[in-house]
Amino acid sequence: MAPELTTTLVEWSRWQFAMTAIYHYMFVPLTLGLSFLLAVMETMWVRTGKEEWLHATKFWMKLFAINFAIGIATGLILEFQFGSNWSNYSWFVGDIFGAPLAIEGLFAFFLEATFFAVMFFGWNKVSKSFHLTSTWMVFLGSNISALWILVANAWMQNPVGMEFNPLTARNEMSDFWAVLFSPTAMNKFFHTVTSAYTLSACFVIGVSAWFILKKRHLGFARKSILLASVFGFFSIIATIFTGDTSAQDITRTQPMKLAAMEGLNQGGQGMELTILGFPAKDSRLASDRMRTVKYGIAVPKMLSFLGYHNSNAFIPGIENIINGYTSFEGKTSPSVEQRMANGRTAIAALKTYKTAVEEKNEPLAQEALTTLKKNYADFGYGYLNSKYDIIPPVSLVFYSFRIMVGAGVLFVLLFVLTWWYAKKRKFEKFRIIPYLALFCIPLAYIASQCGWIVAEVGRQPWVVQNLMPTNVAITRIASGWVITTFWMFATLFTLLLIAEIGIMFAQIRKGVTETSETLQNS
Repeated sequence: MAPELTTTLVEWSRWQFAMTAIYHYMFVPLTLGLSFLLAVMETMWVRTGKEEWLHATKFWMKLFAINFAIGIATGLILEFQFGSNWSNYSWFVGDIFGAPLAIEGLFAFFLEATFFAVMFFGWNKVSKSFHLTSTWMVFLGSNISALWILVANAWMQNPVGMEFNPLTARNEMSDFWAVLFSPTAMNKFFHTVTSAYTLSACFVIGVSAWFILKKRHLGFARKSILLASVFGFFSIIATIFTGDTSAQDITRTQPMKLAAMEGLNQGGQGMELTILGFPAKDSRLASDRMRTVKYGIAVPKMLSFLGYHNSNAFIPGIENIINGYTSFEGKTSPSVEQRMANGRTAIAALKTYKTAVEEKNEPLAQEALTTLKKNYADFGYGYLNSKYDIIPPVSLVFYSFRIMVGAGVLFVLLFVLTWWYAKKRKFEKFRIIPYLALFCIPLAYIASQCGWIVAEVGRQPWVVQNLMPTNVAITRIASGWVITTFWMFATLFTLLLIAEIGIMFAQIRKGVTETSETLQNS
């Protein structure tokens, strides 16, 4: 395959997967958080017998169902792409990556889908207690599903608990519990789900604020805001805490991602954290991939504190990582050129090993295997063409990180203000608060997508950190097919999104079905 064709194929395959993932993740966070709020609302109805909680549950459940259905459609296409567009990746990691996805599909998804049917269609067909149990099971199933998917993703970010089989050229799981409970997996799971809860709280508060502005269903809106603001406040605090632990994990396992997040070219001790700045090209830098942050407003020593909880800790920049450095913990990281040489040595040793096994040359096979194991940690570097290939798109990661963090700070303020607003029934005053709540609905989705951009774009060019770059992971098919299916999926997903938004708006405008005066005025 010609180099230019390979480049086209790689880029379009990446764009197709990114587009599908972005569309799919528009629906996932609302499912994770709204399912919990549904369970709480229904629990309140079962315990108190108050009809307003029943009506609130049924209203939000309709919106949940619309979102749930579209999310399934986009998620199925996303998983099929592993086989169609990324077959080399699937072969290389299938014994590990496939296990969490299989558990998610066979256990968590079926748990979620089965009880969803009871939850949505089972009113007046099953007992109150069983229906309530089904609602809680939907929440549990959706979050367990997220766990296994994020465990698989975390392994790509930090591959642990496995051994490479040189005969099959596959990574095989050697320690299931190391994969499940790795710090990367736990940090990613809790940070992702708590941020999803935050988005769900923003959604409920924003929709409820619209009813307040329209002077409809004030009792329903007040109760929904009170519940969602408390839920959202604790969720965003947990998101901030897990973001802190994630930063420490990234510092140790993916230092280049941290450098890109900060636009940091030259590291050092006591590094500052840029709050606002503008990454720009600089001809003085060694590569066009690097950026110089201009007009920056920074907090002294904060980046070192985030990375190691030590304000004087050494944080490497892009140039340090490329040229080699010694970490704050005393671990030596060789230069990228040395790691590229190690990777090529490992690739050559793998070929030699296979040939020696076929020829039954045991001494040569053992020697090649020893060389392979010694250099396997840098296996993926052997496929890079330049030492600068390891630099991700700095500007995109830099801005995405700041949008995500800035939105999170605003959400803290939102939850405090809306709780006070609903608690004190200030519906005729401070009307800027419901408008802020409406603004935070799209902002929550933008922040959620920015989080994934930081996580996924920030680790480029790696599909599996240090072991497999993107250009090796793709399926060798005609790029024309990928381009065609990209536009097919883009059109389909856009139509689905437009349909979902239209149905959502129609359902919201329809309002809450009321059978008691208390719902309007409580």
